[in-house]
Amino acid sequence: MTTMTITYSESDSKARYGASVEGILAEAELTLSKVSPSLVIADHTFVPDDLRGQGIAGALAEKLIKDARSKGQRIVPLCPFVRAYALKRKEELADVIQW
Repeated sequence: MTTMTITYSESDSKARYGASVEGILAEAELTLSKVSPSLVIADHTFVPDDLRGQGIAGALAEKLIKDARSKGQRIVPLCPFVRAYALKRKEELADVIQW
């Protein structure tokens, strides 16, 4: 497996996780809207065709959840992918997902 790198950037009201794989120009992303210091909305996940099937969207969701836990945030899973990911793990994510 090639190396995947996940980056994070933010502005006052938005945030973005980007995932890139060595040797591939395309980048996957998971975007957020920041409602308050303790609440974010996962609003969009996109994985380009070149990166599909490698678990990248799941890795982005895991990074979002890990970071939200460490910051004491809750996540509203508006994005269909993050919603499906959270529904499959509803009990283990009860502390961080806000339905």
